[in-house]
Amino acid sequence: MSKPCLSIQDISCYGQCSTTVALPILSALGLETAILPTAILSTHTGCFTGYTFCDLKGDIPGIIAHWQKEGIRFNGILTGYLGHAQDIDLVLKLHHECNDGPLFVDPAFGDFGKLYGGFDKKYVKAYRALIKEADFILPNLTEAAFLLDQPYNPHPSELEINAILGGLLRLGAKGIILKGIGNGANTTGFVYLEGNKRRGYVHALINKEYHGTGDVFASTFAGCMLRGLDPFTIASNFVYEAIKATLPDKKHDYGVKFEPLLGDLASAVKLKLGQ
Repeated sequence: MSKPCLSIQDISCYGQCSTTVALPILSALGLETAILPTAILSTHTGCFTGYTFCDLKGDIPGIIAHWQKEGIRFNGILTGYLGHAQDIDLVLKLHHECNDGPLFVDPAFGDFGKLYGGFDKKYVKAYRALIKEADFILPNLTEAAFLLDQPYNPHPSELEINAILGGLLRLGAKGIILKGIGNGANTTGFVYLEGNKRRGYVHALINKEYHGTGDVFASTFAGCMLRGLDPFTIASNFVYEAIKATLPDKKHDYGVKFEPLLGDLASAVKLKLGQ
């Protein structure tokens, strides 16, 4: 029996984020992908109000039990929007009992200095248990600030970035990809830290905010890592090009148009494999 990777996050029926981003991106990278929806929402919570929310946490234990009965295992797990603190324990159970690969954790609970709707500091506190178990975490500056219970600073200095990374390491994080790092005016990017390895990546800042870019980045990063590709350059460039592709459509602010670029990911895999 093959071992797919597993995406654990919500399904937002409308809006390019979470499962509707992760599944096509991981598939384009040549990865068989299973999904575990934590909730079904009519839209994502980023720029919509009055959305419906169907909590699936009551179904998840039975799904896990069935997988275990069938001997299903995974070669990596990516988590995104979970919805409830109880989901964290279920993710950890799956990781400990069914996962033979790395655990990628994208906190997906806040941005621009605020928590998404439905989350509170109690959820953030519970989330630290997941950070401790993860092989790679991919927080933005907002999520890092809440995890560390510190004020949000959208433009941290190098000294402050080092303090954030140090704080996340003390929470037990192994590999850290801290997103949203740039000079504030002209560039944005991320800082990566794993053991003694550290690197950064920056590109020109496009002065337009879109929802779901973190999900696009996390899915591409995790998929590239699992495929043995360069996750840093490919993931960053993919998000950047998706934003550029979306700019001409002034009414499209609920996500980015990554779909026309999926062929580029498939080509990167073929190049890696020498096909």
